[in-house]
Amino acid sequence: MTMGKKVAIIGAGVSGLASIRSCLEEGLEPTCFEKSNDIGGLWKFSDHAEEGRASIYKSVFTNSSKEMMCFPDFPYPDDFPNFMHNSKIQEYLTAFAKEKNLLKYIQFKTFVSSVNKRPDFATTGQWDVTTERDGKRESAVFDAVMICSGHHVYPNLPKESFPGLNHFKGKCFHSRDYKEPGVFNGKRVLVIGLGNSGCDIATELSHTAEQVVISSRSGSWVISRVWDNGYPWDMMLITRFGTFLKNNLPTAISDWLYMKQMNARFKHENYGLMPLNGVLRKEPVFNDELPACILCGIVSVKPNVKKFTETSAIFEDGTTFEGIDYVIFATGYSYAYTFLDESIIKNRNNEIILFKGVFPPLLEKSTIAVIGFVQSLGAAIPTVDLQSRWAAQVIKGTCTLPSVEDMMNDINEKMERKRKWYGKSETLETDYIVYMDELSSFIGVKPNIPWLFLTDPKLAMEVYFGPCSSYQFRLVGPGKWPGARNAILTQWDRSLKPLQTRVVGSLQKPRFFFHWLKLFAVPILLIAVFLVLT
Repeated sequence: MTMGKKVAIIGAGVSGLASIRSCLEEGLEPTCFEKSNDIGGLWKFSDHAEEGRASIYKSVFTNSSKEMMCFPDFPYPDDFPNFMHNSKIQEYLTAFAKEKNLLKYIQFKTFVSSVNKRPDFATTGQWDVTTERDGKRESAVFDAVMICSGHHVYPNLPKESFPGLNHFKGKCFHSRDYKEPGVFNGKRVLVIGLGNSGCDIATELSHTAEQVVISSRSGSWVISRVWDNGYPWDMMLITRFGTFLKNNLPTAISDWLYMKQMNARFKHENYGLMPLNGVLRKEPVFNDELPACILCGIVSVKPNVKKFTETSAIFEDGTTFEGIDYVIFATGYSYAYTFLDESIIKNRNNEIILFKGVFPPLLEKSTIAVIGFVQSLGAAIPTVDLQSRWAAQVIKGTCTLPSVEDMMNDINEKMERKRKWYGKSETLETDYIVYMDELSSFIGVKPNIPWLFLTDPKLAMEVYFGPCSSYQFRLVGPGKWPGARNAILTQWDRSLKPLQTRVVGSLQKPRFFFHWLKLFAVPILLIAVFLVLT
């Protein structure tokens, strides 16, 4: 088979694997450069943080369930748990890479030092890519570049925001350097940040440390992976019907519904966790232990740190945490593409200017794409699969982008909407199903819901009211998978299968109609009473 345009892919994590496969599907010639000696990226655990690579702690589990975070034509094994340890994800990614024959396109232990436009870029769209391996530098010309290096690499460590920290005599470090709880036995630990990492680390340390305190500037919603009736949260919440309601109900009702969902497990006000602006759709924290740890007194929640002393932290409410041994900054990450000129991906008020989060809109040729640079309630794997399929078609020339003016107008419109839903700081956040439908419509793989109801009502009910799983985006169009329909109709079987270690009855699958009816029962009753009285 004669290959087409040459594409450089930077990184062999989830985004890189998706990009290699998408290039192959479109007849392109991919070459993937991976700095480490293995695939997996973020999910490849190492017992020490490595410069320029994402780093996770040993106990990391997924926040998305297996049916919602698989490649759309490659389900997880039936016996895999719904929420998986990082080692299970690595096992899955390895199986996927072997099944799709992707490994031969990856150059391991190869560092990309620079990506520059060729002198004739305006006409060819080509790039000079310089790499380093075993002390040797090489340059090659590529027709396109797909950046798959992620955005959990460069830690955000805002030490200057904490007066007195330079006088603190204990140890302080970023959460990326945390690996396991053993060294914290009997210690007093302050965790700064109420995100997923901060809460995971705090609850894990609460079993060995003397005392753990979380400091949060703005609060956060904290929800459980276990949702109504014990089903995975995302299979119940991430639905097309739910998205329709959120985006079309009056704001007051939509906000009420959202806060009711977030407060379903416990009242956040009572636990000191309530966000400053509760109606913003910032990504919630997923933690099954934190409320119990707070109830048991082994984790405390405090406001922002006003200043540090040599041995303590003084909070904005005037209280003090004395005798601190460790301060762990779970304060997120900054993005950086050290191999790329800053003018390629322009920054405006901390907003990344990318059309649909993928393409820089101001280039003469759309031959560079950023894969995996969005955040949403949805899982990363289906998102990057769709992004890379779209990008590969644009690179090949079978799909064209709008004009620069139209792309910039779309970016500005989306940023205004994001400020409304997520707040000014959450510029990478996006509405999962709306975003996936936008990308899928570009390449002709968006499911036609009305047509499904006419031709296949059983499937339509599951697609519209059930989980918006990745299989939906391989039902039709280019890359269609013959097994997609059956995968959708049997997704609850695979979800419940690993729970059947002691069979005590038939499987109980959710009934989404009754779920939504129960949710709206009270407001419907109140409206009915109001109409009767008036």
